[in-house]
Amino acid sequence: MSALYMIVGTLVALGVLVTFHEFGHFWVARRCGVKVLRFSVGFGMPLVRWHDRQGTEFVIAAIPLGGYVKMLDEREGDVPSEQLDRSFNRKSVRQRIAIVAAGPVANFLLALVFFWAVAMLGSQQVRPVIGAVGVGSLAADAGLQVGQEIVAVNGEPTTGWAAVNLQLVRRLGESGTLDVNVRDQGSTADSPRQIVLKDWLRGVEEPNPIDALGIRPWRPALLPVLAQLDPQGPAQAAGLQVGDRLLMLDGEPLDEWQQLVDRVQAMPAEAVTLLVKRDGREIEVAVTLAARGDGEARRGYLGAGVAGVEWPAEMLREVSFGPLEAVAEGFRRTWTMSLLTLDSLKKMLFGELSVKNLSGPITIAKVAGASAESGLGDFLNFLAYLSISLGVLNLLPIPVLDGGHLLYYLVEWVRGRPLSERVQGWGMQIGISLVVGVMLLALINDLGRL
Repeated sequence: MSALYMIVGTLVALGVLVTFHEFGHFWVARRCGVKVLRFSVGFGMPLVRWHDRQGTEFVIAAIPLGGYVKMLDEREGDVPSEQLDRSFNRKSVRQRIAIVAAGPVANFLLALVFFWAVAMLGSQQVRPVIGAVGVGSLAADAGLQVGQEIVAVNGEPTTGWAAVNLQLVRRLGESGTLDVNVRDQGSTADSPRQIVLKDWLRGVEEPNPIDALGIRPWRPALLPVLAQLDPQGPAQAAGLQVGDRLLMLDGEPLDEWQQLVDRVQAMPAEAVTLLVKRDGREIEVAVTLAARGDGEARRGYLGAGVAGVEWPAEMLREVSFGPLEAVAEGFRRTWTMSLLTLDSLKKMLFGELSVKNLSGPITIAKVAGASAESGLGDFLNFLAYLSISLGVLNLLPIPVLDGGHLLYYLVEWVRGRPLSERVQGWGMQIGISLVVGVMLLALINDLGRL
C-alpha cells in the first residue's frame, strides 16, 4: 500500500505543480498576444494530445519530470509574415518578462492556496513542552528546564514542535543569540532565555536542531515492547520478535523506550546483548547494531519500533483559522518558507549548510507517498512546500531557468538592446552544466539515503 501511495502521490504532486507552473506562462503569453504552439506536461512520447480552437496542441507525455510551453518564435524557426506580430521575440521586454515570470509566480500563488486550505482544515499539535534537558547542553546553559513550554523562538509564536523546529532551522550555521520565551507549568507569564550559538551545526549532515540544543520533547512514557520490526534491520536478523519486552541492554535496565533509543543511537555498528522477556521466559539475544549517517550524524540503528499510546488531552491543542484569517496565514507561511528556501540555498553555497541536505526525485517520491498516506492536510502542506521550492529555484539567475531568461531581459531593458547571441550561448552552456551538476548531486544524496 505504501508503494501505491508513493506512486500516486508523486504523480499527483508533479502533475499539479508542473501544470500550474506552465499554465502561468501559457495564460500570460495568451494575454500578451503570443501564439502558443504546444502546452506539454511531461517530456518524451506523447500519451494524450488534443488541440484547442486557437491551434495550441496540449500534450500529456510519458516522462512526468517537468513540462514546457512552446511559443511562436523566430529564433526557433520560420514564422509566416502574417503571424510575426504573434511571435514571442517580437514582444516588448516588459511583456517577455511578464511571460517568463508568470510560471514561478503561479507556483507561489498555488502554495498560498494550499496553505490557506491547510489553515482552514486545522491541525492537532503537540504543545512544545520540554521533557528533558541534556547536562552541559546549550539549553541547560541558557536555563531551560523540564516542564517548561516554549512559547516563542526569535519572537515568533510556537504552537507546536514543528514551529519550534522551523525557527531553529532558520539559524543553522549561524553565530549569535537565539531568543527563546518559555512558560512554567501553571503560569501565564513568559520568561525570556538566550541561547548562545557559534557556527551552530555548520556543515552538519542531516542536522537535528532540537536535539542539538540538548532538548528532548515531552512524550508519554513508552514501555520497550516491540510492535514493529524492519524486515532488513538488525533486530529482525537477530531473532527479536513482535511482543518482546526488552529488559536490559548490556546489563543496563530499560524502563522506557526512550532509554533504548538513546543508548542504541550512541553505539553505531557495535555488538550488544539484549535481555528479553518472551512468553514468560527471559532470554538473551546478541545483536549487531547497524549504523546510519556519517560524521557527527552517525547513529546506531536497531530496526524496531513500539506501539503508540494515548496522549493526554492537556498536551494537545487544535489550531485552525476562519476563511479570512486563513488568507493571512497562507500569506505568512508562503513568505516564511520562500525566505527559508532562499536562505538555505545561500547557506549551502557558503558552506554553512551541508549540501547533503539537498534532495532529489527519490526523496521527493518518498515524502510524497508518506504525506499522502498521512492525510489530506499533510499532503497539501507537502505540495505547498514543493511548489515554493519550484518557484524559488526557477527564479535563480541561472541561464536555462526562468530566472536566467529574466536576467537577460532585464539587461536588455537597461542596455536598450539584447546581449549578443555568443554571450547568451556561453551563459546557456554554463547554466546547463550547473543544473545537471546539482541534479546529479541531489540524486547521489538520494541514493546515499537509501
